[in-house]
Amino acid sequence: MNIQNRHLLALLTVGLFFCDAARAADPQSNRRYVIIHSDDAGMCHSVNRATIDALETGIVSSCSIMMPCPWVTEFAAYAREHPEYDYGLHLTLNSEWKYYRWGPVASRDKVPSLVDKDGYLWDNVPQVAANVRAEEVEIELRAQVDRALELEIPVSHLDTHMGALVCRPDLIEVYVRVGIDYDIPVLFLKQIDERVVKEYPALKEKGEQLLAALEDAEFPVLDGLAQFYGGDTHEERLDNYEKTLRNLPPGVSQIIIHCGYYDDELKAVTNSAQRRDGDRKIFTDPKIRELLDEEDIELITWKQFRAMQAREPADE
Repeated sequence: MNIQNRHLLALLTVGLFFCDAARAADPQSNRRYVIIHSDDAGMCHSVNRATIDALETGIVSSCSIMMPCPWVTEFAAYAREHPEYDYGLHLTLNSEWKYYRWGPVASRDKVPSLVDKDGYLWDNVPQVAANVRAEEVEIELRAQVDRALELEIPVSHLDTHMGALVCRPDLIEVYVRVGIDYDIPVLFLKQIDERVVKEYPALKEKGEQLLAALEDAEFPVLDGLAQFYGGDTHEERLDNYEKTLRNLPPGVSQIIIHCGYYDDELKAVTNSAQRRDGDRKIFTDPKIRELLDEEDIELITWKQFRAMQAREPADE
């Protein structure tokens, strides 16, 4: 198994553990909310089309945009014209595909530790962890946020591509600091299972301190998180998603998916083209919306999540 596949397996495991950790929480109520979130907007035209279709015709309530990618301006134009939807920034420190690659938003001379010998962002998270300097990561993250604001994207939250920003304690500090400085909520969890800590020790080392900072900023923090890279068949993946929805813990959870069309463009970019096409099909199928109704799960956006957080003190 190569480095990239090992990392994908770790992400799958972490997604499941996050839900287990949230299940142990002491929620204020039994209400269940879910954000259905599609990653990687801006990556390519196929992903843009699929993400838009899932927002407009499915139950995808949130997406996040990869600012260093070549097709970001197409998606930014859509976001400007449709501010009613939820647009996060998928803060990106690596460029993982073999031929379709991208560099930093900041000029390379300002962030030399972030790029490989060809001038692209590092291929995988272990390379990011081994090479980048935290101060240069902060320059790049701020450049990505500034670029999104220049493009007039109505940014709702920040998250991290392939977990790169939680691979070291100093990087997760930068991640949270940038969110607080720009007053943009960041994806973070209230409780972290010990098994997750084995994969991402930085979460244990800095977790309490950063959670306190997020609370001081009055940012919303998730109770549960899940994503699935595995599933040999479409039916297995559908079953995974349905089971996850039925077993959501009380509070606010997020399910991360990846939308695409199984076309020549996406097949040339990534070996995950078929799974991305499957995610699009699953979350634009009316049966999934019916499942939410059956389970009495409320679909929300990050903007609504933040508004709920702002109301909490008055409700106590």
